[in-house]
Amino acid sequence: MFKLPSALMAAALLCVGPAMAADFGRPATEAEIAGWDIDIRPDGQGLPVGGGTAEQGEPVYEAKCAMCHGSFGEGVDRWPVLAGGEDSLTEDKPEKTVGSYWPYASTLWDYIHRAMPYTAPQSLTDDEVYQITAYVLYLNDLVEYDWELNQDTFVEVEMPNQDSFFVDNRPDVVNTRCFENCADPAALQVVGTIGGVSPTGHFKEDSGVASSHYGDDAPTDEGEAVAVALSADAIAGEATYQQACLACHGSGIAGAPKVGVKDQWTQRVAQGLSTMVEHAIQGYQGENGYMPPKGGHMNLSDEAVAQAVSFMAESSQ
Repeated sequence: MFKLPSALMAAALLCVGPAMAADFGRPATEAEIAGWDIDIRPDGQGLPVGGGTAEQGEPVYEAKCAMCHGSFGEGVDRWPVLAGGEDSLTEDKPEKTVGSYWPYASTLWDYIHRAMPYTAPQSLTDDEVYQITAYVLYLNDLVEYDWELNQDTFVEVEMPNQDSFFVDNRPDVVNTRCFENCADPAALQVVGTIGGVSPTGHFKEDSGVASSHYGDDAPTDEGEAVAVALSADAIAGEATYQQACLACHGSGIAGAPKVGVKDQWTQRVAQGLSTMVEHAIQGYQGENGYMPPKGGHMNLSDEAVAQAVSFMAESSQ
């Protein structure tokens, strides 16, 4: 925990007002700390009571993980590969998987617990996390099918690449802030991907957006370029799509209609925009999958979600 200088503290109290000032800077409660203290250390410290085998984890993995990572950890489309890659780290194109690269099994349990499944993070029970973790380890030939992974046996798992990691002893470096002759921000182009799960999402042919929306360099079936005009709401919704929707609607996982594939949107568009927006905000259970409320991004405003739906629908007609 850090403390603000007294002058800054006084200014902050003036800004938040007397109603909030009473709670400003108070010690965190044990319940609040417990909500954040969920990390698992390499030695297994922090693991909750529970357990599971790869045999128990296989059906759970198939139901909640295989749609992205493949039934055998081979990865679907651009989603991460979980198994294989042995002895590939010295090659020009290393395959970094749980078995070939990860140093500790604790990081696997920790990541599954806090971030998976992608559409509903932290929805798994502790036993389900143990079971899925055991199954992923089994896919990498690190544990037996009927061996139970639990808080006590966790330390028995030895990852093949554990000894190849070392402490980074380089000094911390803080760049000097530019005040004169700085680069023009308007001239900079930042290209990123959503959480690293769509490495080529910024390429036109892999972005999930109908090619006709790229203008003159996008040929149609007849060989002519057609530029499709988007509404103001759709244009405003593109940023939200790229940030929160692309991972599922760009690849079509979990039954999500893939943006740019007209046939997958025809019936949905026929329902009307208000119905599609309602489903996106409140969540929807379809025949092929489940859409969590706001795609799991509950920080989004209803307006941002509606604009993203407009962008996806108009980009798919």
